[in-house]
Amino acid sequence: MDINDITGLILKKAFEVHSTLGPGLLESAYEECLFYELSQCNLLVERQKALPIIYKRIKVDAGYRLDIVVNNCVIVELKSVETLHPIHTSQLITYLKLSNIKHGLLINFNVKSLKEGIKRYIV
Repeated sequence: MDINDITGLILKKAFEVHSTLGPGLLESAYEECLFYELSQCNLLVERQKALPIIYKRIKVDAGYRLDIVVNNCVIVELKSVETLHPIHTSQLITYLKLSNIKHGLLINFNVKSLKEGIKRYIV
């Protein structure tokens, strides 16, 4: 699968989760359901993957976790907030840089139409 196939499948499953559950739940509920859906698709899916920080050649375990990583090539950062703010974008871009993963999806499930809550990033 190429990156467009993978991100397309992630988005398809995110739409399925959102259609089934609707907005208004905690982020953890959407994360669990999306993880389940993606795990059924023969993808390598990791949930709450540790992200250590390398600072001046020392490894710092600061407790950062990536919500979902798919095939080691896409970070899926989930939110359930009223509005996405620039800090959410900054967070995902920093995660992408620190992990050396190039593609990221920022998905806010707390929207009426999921199309309004999706942002794609490439670094």
